[in-house]
Amino acid sequence: MTSESPYAVYPSLRGKVALVTGGATGLGSEFVASLAEQGARVAFVDVDDTGAGRLLDRLTGTGCPEPLYVHADVCDIDQLRAAVAAVEHGLGPISILVNNAANDVRTDIETVDTADWDRGIAVNLRHHFFAIQAVMAGMRTLGGGSIVNLGSVSAHVDFVGLPMYIAAKAAIEGLTRTLARELGPDRIRVNCVIPGWVFTERQLTHWVTPEVREKLAQVQSLPDNVMPADVARLVLWLAADDSAMCTGQKWIVDGGWM
Repeated sequence: MTSESPYAVYPSLRGKVALVTGGATGLGSEFVASLAEQGARVAFVDVDDTGAGRLLDRLTGTGCPEPLYVHADVCDIDQLRAAVAAVEHGLGPISILVNNAANDVRTDIETVDTADWDRGIAVNLRHHFFAIQAVMAGMRTLGGGSIVNLGSVSAHVDFVGLPMYIAAKAAIEGLTRTLARELGPDRIRVNCVIPGWVFTERQLTHWVTPEVREKLAQVQSLPDNVMPADVARLVLWLAADDSAMCTGQKWIVDGGWM
């Protein structure tokens, strides 16, 4: 975070250990960079070694702590657990978890089979629970922690062609609510961030068409595009002690769509 930045600095994030899933590209890479710029000691897991390398190269020399990259497939729970253990061994107990990894591939409901369904739920939902399960003990030793689950506006508006993704994103909201209750006595906060249509490189390459831009102009209250940094700034606030009494909630960054 440069001194010229007009945005908030969170002293409570300095030195905290943060883990971001799916952190190599897209929204995840913005979360990694933003947390590192705040002085957090950030680790991220992904299967995209090339994207991870580009992110590390970009962050090297910025003066922020260099993130730790661990190659792991979040759909393989044993790999995910091993990644959490590696982060804790290398950096210490995790006090911030950002469950970000997802895949919004479009699907024809006529052709979905049980294997497709299971893969969709695995990449978009299942790992949220098991990542939380893996970091709980460490957060308890620290006296608390902050967990941010990524939902999606798609669970609330008129999207089609994303049955597994939307089902998973809706379930994440319920998971957030119940785990906030379960973990609250340990001062572990669990919140859900619901982004709108975020203009990541992937979205711009694959899904943002002139028709999409026209639709967003009609449904959003604000005329600007939702950018990764817009979502990251909310995640930073939820990760920081500034939001110490906020848990079990849905936080929407969608330009006023919902």
